[in-house]
Amino acid sequence: MDSEIYVTKASLPALEEYIEEIRELFSSCRITNMGKKHSDLTAALKEFLGTENLVLLSNGHMSLELTLQAMDLKGEVITTPFTFASTTHAIVRSGLTPVFCDIREDDYTIDPEKIEALITERTSAILPVHVYGNVCAVEQIESIAKKHDLKVIYDAAHSFGVSYKGVGIGNFGDASVFSFHATKVFNTIEGGAVSVKDPVLAEKIRQLSNFGILCEDQVAACGCNAKMNEFSAAMGICNLRHFEQNREERKRLWIQYSEELAEIPGIIVSVIPDETNYNYAYYPIRVIENEYGISRDELAAVLRSENVNPRRYFYPLTSDYSCYRGMFHSDSTPAAQRAAQEILTLPLYPGLGSDQVSRICSIIWGACHFSKREDGVPVTFPKGG
Repeated sequence: MDSEIYVTKASLPALEEYIEEIRELFSSCRITNMGKKHSDLTAALKEFLGTENLVLLSNGHMSLELTLQAMDLKGEVITTPFTFASTTHAIVRSGLTPVFCDIREDDYTIDPEKIEALITERTSAILPVHVYGNVCAVEQIESIAKKHDLKVIYDAAHSFGVSYKGVGIGNFGDASVFSFHATKVFNTIEGGAVSVKDPVLAEKIRQLSNFGILCEDQVAACGCNAKMNEFSAAMGICNLRHFEQNREERKRLWIQYSEELAEIPGIIVSVIPDETNYNYAYYPIRVIENEYGISRDELAAVLRSENVNPRRYFYPLTSDYSCYRGMFHSDSTPAAQRAAQEILTLPLYPGLGSDQVSRICSIIWGACHFSKREDGVPVTFPKGG
């Protein structure tokens, strides 16, 4: 039986490299509270991302929450429902109201043509998401924000290492929030960061991440503990050394998928965005049932029967979560609804073999020729077919 293939796999340095990086921690015994590794990784990421003000934090979600808190926003935030839970939860947990805007059909980012109709006197910010590393319409969004005096916070969890027109992704909007979770193209085991234009805002976020403490006897704000520890920072230092090599390996597999899946009726493959230095973080395909012959969910079931584990990413829309039942109406975002029903992300990570990609593509090619039993279940595709 073929071994299980998962949608992603954490990138790790050689064990010996990591041990050497953390060796001094066992001598200093300083393993948290913004120590040397924290400082070294901050400096390295600022250079790599081309940003001036960067705050390292414990995870991407707290990076977003603390940014919203530091900006002292009120009222409504225009965002997208086609995203991970964290984006919407951070808005709600900050006492703000998400207002959901539909997405563009071609790259799944927020549709700038539909933002202004959602702006009210209660709107304080726009929170777009760079989905799958696809860059939002940053010029249009900036123009809208300036016109209406709104803050812009980008959820850049999918776009580490991406640049657009030669500008690092962390330089757009008032803030860009990154996730360094284990499943991301760059990880610190758990971790995150926020890049901001305003150094005063950066310092406020940094203070909030340490309980709002200014000094030994002064606490200026109601903060929390969101500091990145030294072991996570050390992992980030190691992984950053190998990022470009990993990007190239991801690119090779990404291109292979595109070539081998290109001619399948009803399968829409990914394309590299214009003027973008892409990170090849994910490989989403779109399954058009009436052309392909079976639904996205049926294809996912076929792949799982072959020990291949894709992901419906993102499904459901965050506006359809049970915890928000009755609060939002996802029928107001039809393009996002369609994407949530049709997109499937395929396995993609350094170490995935070209032969494994070919096998996955072969299964997808064969699945469109399935007949269905009377109960509607696709007939199992024979192994190696």
